[in-house]
Amino acid sequence: MNLISTTGLVILQLLLYVLLAPLLAGWIRWVKARLQNRRGASILQPYRDLYKLFGKEARMAHTASPLFRAAPYIVFAATWLAAAAVPLFATNLPTAAVADIIVIVGLLALARFFLALAGMDVGTAFGGMGASREMLISALAEPAMLMAVFTLVMTAHTTNLASVVDFQLTGVTILRPSYLFALAALVLVAVAESGRIPVDNPATHLELTMIHEAMLLEYSGRHLALMEWAAQLKLLLYGALLVSMFFPWGIAQQNSLAALGAGLLIVIAKLLLLGVALAVSETVLAKMRLFRAPAFLNLALLLGLLGMLSTVILEVGL
Repeated sequence: MNLISTTGLVILQLLLYVLLAPLLAGWIRWVKARLQNRRGASILQPYRDLYKLFGKEARMAHTASPLFRAAPYIVFAATWLAAAAVPLFATNLPTAAVADIIVIVGLLALARFFLALAGMDVGTAFGGMGASREMLISALAEPAMLMAVFTLVMTAHTTNLASVVDFQLTGVTILRPSYLFALAALVLVAVAESGRIPVDNPATHLELTMIHEAMLLEYSGRHLALMEWAAQLKLLLYGALLVSMFFPWGIAQQNSLAALGAGLLIVIAKLLLLGVALAVSETVLAKMRLFRAPAFLNLALLLGLLGMLSTVILEVGL
């Protein structure tokens, strides 16, 4: 394909991430409402919320520094770039060259760093509490995420996600128990990092339970919209990472119109199914105490480690 068409596909994937992120969040809320015998808000409600927030004036405390003002833009941009590096509906794109798991983890860490700094910048008790809790969870979640993804990386012998997906689609089909461990570990990490039940509840503002929301209490207007949009992008990022790495069937390996269209429809269907599974789990589970979150993430780390060890044993056996 020529340069214009490949550039168009990159722009399309970037736009799909920012457009589908609120839709996935609205879909999960709608399914949860139906499971709880409630009518619930429209699936498009997150778009309306973002539109309303962008139309409001951004008010800030007098003690806010320039970092507090710049943090929403940095968090949103870093999360968007990290999401764009994950193959969504095709692998043969120019962004595949930077689709490295180390790059994605680094961008997410950058966004988390500025989010925590913004939470502590104004000097409120809730902001500092949320920042400390966020860093506690991230310190336990990042190693577990790397362990889970490295299980697939060791099999494909590359840290490039596009190459890993291609290996999954074209490699020899072997029953790998290590993938089950890695999948379970990444699911637990995704739940914790996205601020979902049972680790966090994105729909509450109770000071004793909130983690992510505690760092956003001082934001308003377009700044709050960017922070909320970044959180939705992070949820979509982990969803795309799960379906692309462990269920890659349907992703286009050739940049033909038919393959790209089929890949887009299939990945949307997989994300909708993933949203249903998340809504069901959040309906039947209750939020755990904060002091149990380390045990939750230690389980993810253990599963990731078991996945890596199983991969080593399988590679030696083969």
